[in-house]
Amino acid sequence: MLDVALKFLTGELNSYLLSRTDSDLFDVELCRLVDDNGKWAIKEDHVGASVINIEEERTVKSHLPSQTFVDGRLVTLEPELRLNLYVIFAANFKNYDEGLKYISHVLTFFQARPGFTQAQYPNLNSRIEKLTVELLSLTFEQVNQVWAFIGGKQLPSAIYKVRLVVLQDIEQTSVGPPVTTISATLRSK
Repeated sequence: MLDVALKFLTGELNSYLLSRTDSDLFDVELCRLVDDNGKWAIKEDHVGASVINIEEERTVKSHLPSQTFVDGRLVTLEPELRLNLYVIFAANFKNYDEGLKYISHVLTFFQARPGFTQAQYPNLNSRIEKLTVELLSLTFEQVNQVWAFIGGKQLPSAIYKVRLVVLQDIEQTSVGPPVTTISATLRSK
């Protein structure tokens, strides 16, 4: 589901870039930022999008399995795992000013579209209820730490927190007959 959510976002961003620049030569690709040899994995004159952290959203965490009826049987599924993704968009352009221009497009795209729902975007996967995108403002020290962690020289970039990507195993943990009656026995002391 992580790949589905990020492919959706990069696809929408690429459509936006095409409409703003009238060129499909410079697009956003979902990729690693640096390869195993420490060289840029982002193609030259492209923007790379990469997950740099995954965080569990604990404020809306469910601890109980969900139960539903399927074909007259009670089916139990483990609780959903709700995640926040930290995604960096980095521009690897030969001309520095072009890189700044494309990062500006990324910023304006998400500023105008901070949320994505099925009602607004019918091509959003039906298993994704909603995605919200929030720009992170990092200090100089944090930016330095991010790029040291990535293992590359700093490029024009922006980091976003993508909220509530939901994962749930569709493997049923138990299947049983539905509950049709409830009875209780009272005892006196």
